[in-house]
Amino acid sequence: MDGGGVTSPLQVVAALDSFKGSVTSVQANEAARRGVLRAAPDARVAVVPVADGGEGTLEALASVGDAGSVETFDLHGRPIVAPHVVLADGAAVVESASALGLDLLTSRDPAGASRAHSAGLGRQIAAIARSGAPRVLVGLGGTGCSDGGTGLMLALGARMWDAAGAEITLDSPHPLLARPVRVELPVTPCELVALADVDSPLLGPTGAARMFGPQKGADAALVARLETAMEGWATALAEAGADVAGVPGSGAAGGLGAAVLALGGAIEPGLARLLDESGASQAFQGADLVLTGEGSIDRQTARGKVPDAIARLAKDGSPGVVVVGLGGRVEEVDSALDAAVPIHAGPVDLATAMRPEVALAAIEDTAARVTSLVIAARR
Repeated sequence: MDGGGVTSPLQVVAALDSFKGSVTSVQANEAARRGVLRAAPDARVAVVPVADGGEGTLEALASVGDAGSVETFDLHGRPIVAPHVVLADGAAVVESASALGLDLLTSRDPAGASRAHSAGLGRQIAAIARSGAPRVLVGLGGTGCSDGGTGLMLALGARMWDAAGAEITLDSPHPLLARPVRVELPVTPCELVALADVDSPLLGPTGAARMFGPQKGADAALVARLETAMEGWATALAEAGADVAGVPGSGAAGGLGAAVLALGGAIEPGLARLLDESGASQAFQGADLVLTGEGSIDRQTARGKVPDAIARLAKDGSPGVVVVGLGGRVEEVDSALDAAVPIHAGPVDLATAMRPEVALAAIEDTAARVTSLVIAARR
């Protein structure tokens, strides 16, 4: 209330990530904006397209950079043209998902997962570096491979050998499963900064193989093979002077985080870096309500996913702000969110829930409902 007893217009930020396979961050935020204004026509709504290094990273930076692309190949070796964005300082930004995305798997099963590798991303980075980029920011989310970054490193000039002394090359269907035990690290063509959406280590129950392998098609037997190979790879890296397996984020994107670290690069929280690069972090100052979210709000949320990261950023800028996460699926989770709300009022089969028109209508309705509750609480 102001001094005259009149409630000031609600200050709202819509900062939703994509609902993968359904709607983009831009689409989700526009639906949330419509919902807020339906409930509070005088509200001031700032829309912040967000990404955490995965799908939508380039879209979030499109307004502050120049588009580019290079020829490379995908996670199964098929030729593609992969996009990137060049920022004002000459640095380039790539999405690893552009070449290695889950949607590019020939099949999300053990057969597809055991052939998916990261060499195409390495070729993309090498081409961008040759064009003069002093630094490449590498978004690590949404990938379909679990090769510990072995493919990427081979494409950048690394050499590696198995226990029998045979050299492992890019002709291998899956360099990690070829069991490298010795590696010579290459000279990195430019500075690398990984933008990670999770803080998982390379190994263990929350690592690259065991936590994320199943969503990429690996069954229990393949997960066990990947974990064993990843242990040997971690030892090889340590013996080469890169003891990185325990570093938070080294397990991101199937172990690409470990490869970037081994190449002398750094890992940063993807969302915060992208908001800084775009200037969008200022939008949270003075906000009353922040709506964030993504397809699933679950036990991974508090490990650096967008809803939790947005909540922390928002509360740094506006201590009294209410932050609500909207999810296609919501589990009880310990995070910085004040509340997490499913966008569907009742049970909906997955195929229907994923239809863009259904998801967008549900996001709009939920945003309107949450806004009405916040307005009622202010009175």
